[in-house]
Amino acid sequence: MVTNGGVRDTDEIILQGIPYWSIFCSQSMVQGRLEFDTKDIPVSVGGVQVRPGDMVVADGDGVIVVPQEIAEEVARVAHEEHARDKQNRRGAYQRLGKKEDSSLK
Repeated sequence: MVTNGGVRDTDEIILQGIPYWSIFCSQSMVQGRLEFDTKDIPVSVGGVQVRPGDMVVADGDGVIVVPQEIAEEVARVAHEEHARDKQNRRGAYQRLGKKEDSSLK
């Protein structure tokens, strides 16, 4: 879940293993009804347009949106960079006499 709003009950979200990214933690008690409006339309999250079909990638450092038109190329370049990074870190581990860990696999 990625939102430009707040999220609450973070302990439960973490316990359930739900990946989420929000701008802030919220404890507001907004009472009301949620109603379906529409689907498959562009939205803005944090000032970034997200369109149906775009790739949303998130980790502990943040969230990025990759437009679908360039997603395949971005994935290829990211895979190549990841492989180079693992190779370079493996060499550093060896030079330092550090035991390899799961990040090198």
